[in-house]
Amino acid sequence: MATRPIFIPRADRGPLVEVLPVDIQWHGGFSVLQKQKNILELHDKAKRLGIHPILEISTKSLVEVGRRLSAFNLKIDVNGTLKSLESVYQSSKVFAHSGQHEHLMDLEPFMAKREVHSLGQGPIVAFRLLGEEFPTEPKNAFYDWLYLKAITPHEEWIKKNLHYAAYSDIEFNPSKSINCQGRAVAEFHALSLRNSTMDCVNDFEKFKNLLQYSQRDE
Repeated sequence: MATRPIFIPRADRGPLVEVLPVDIQWHGGFSVLQKQKNILELHDKAKRLGIHPILEISTKSLVEVGRRLSAFNLKIDVNGTLKSLESVYQSSKVFAHSGQHEHLMDLEPFMAKREVHSLGQGPIVAFRLLGEEFPTEPKNAFYDWLYLKAITPHEEWIKKNLHYAAYSDIEFNPSKSINCQGRAVAEFHALSLRNSTMDCVNDFEKFKNLLQYSQRDE
């Protein structure tokens, strides 16, 4: 057995996302097939709880739009050049002892994620992008904000294609990880329903405050 969350966007005032932990039968293994079995288990259990349809956001998603919205496939504009979202995130980390490793921005996403583990020395004390510094609290704020910036240019297309009640990311284990693609998409969906997407994309502090309110509420 394992517990994995699903993320339900909220259109009303208050927290952007409702997080619902779901217990499922877990299929061990690292193959795509095993991971997709777990996705189906999660979505089937959630459906029995009355939550349907759900979109998996990862490279293992059974739906193309879910794969396209993975952080490993998304691009973000950095000074007029499209870069991998995952690589930009890894390159923005500022470590207490080794500082920032900006060159990671130009690596393939899987390579950037691997390299940062060997290069980063000490705790992450901040994030820095294009000379601007961002805080590490709430822990998922900077990652989720980058995600918003990456998908907002495609908002109209996404609105036409995201007819989902909730989102998941089967790789995300809340006891081990902080960042989650499924949660980021659910936040985007909620902001879009509230017509507040651009406000948060253009104002990190506003987005950060929304997340702090959500996490306090939880």
